[in-house]
Amino acid sequence: MFPKTTLVIGGAASGKSAWAEKLVISATRPKTYLATSQAHDTEMLVKINQHQARRDASWTLIEAPLNPPLSTLRPGHICLLDCATMWLTNHLLAESNLPVTQSALLNAITTCPADLVIVTNEVGHGIVPGNALSRQFREAQGRLNIALAAQADLVVQIIAGLPLTLKGHLP
Repeated sequence: MFPKTTLVIGGAASGKSAWAEKLVISATRPKTYLATSQAHDTEMLVKINQHQARRDASWTLIEAPLNPPLSTLRPGHICLLDCATMWLTNHLLAESNLPVTQSALLNAITTCPADLVIVTNEVGHGIVPGNALSRQFREAQGRLNIALAAQADLVVQIIAGLPLTLKGHLP
C-alpha cells in the first residue's frame, strides 16, 4: 500500500527530486506535479527546465508558488509537491505570516484527497548563517520540516541519491 503522505528530505543537489519522481511513477496512477519554484534568474530557469525534461506528458503540471491547491486533487491520484523549501522561500520573501501559512499548508495536507509526496531541503547541517534573513529562513525551514515529518506516514532522507528510510515503510 502506498503511504498517504511521504516526505522526501535531503540536502541541495542530493537527488531528492529525481528519487521522489521515481517513487510517484512507481504508483502507476494519475499524477500531478505541484511546482512551487519561480524562475527569478537564469540559474533557476535552467533547474526548472531540467526538472521538466525528466517528466513525460502523463504528468499534470500545476504551478503554485504560494498556495498549492491540494483540495482540488482527486482521490486515487498521486501528487508530487516540489518543493516545500521553495514554497517557504516564496512566503518569506512575500513577508507572509509564516506560522499562519504553515498551519494552512499542514491543514491542506491533512485534508488532501490525493496521496502526496513532498520534497523538502534539510538546511540545518551547515554553519550558522551570517545574516538575519538567512537565520530566519533556516529556523522556519527547520520548524516546517519537523511539522511535515510528524505528519507524514513515510519519511525518506536522500543522501548522494540513495534513500534512507527514517519513518514508515517504502511501498
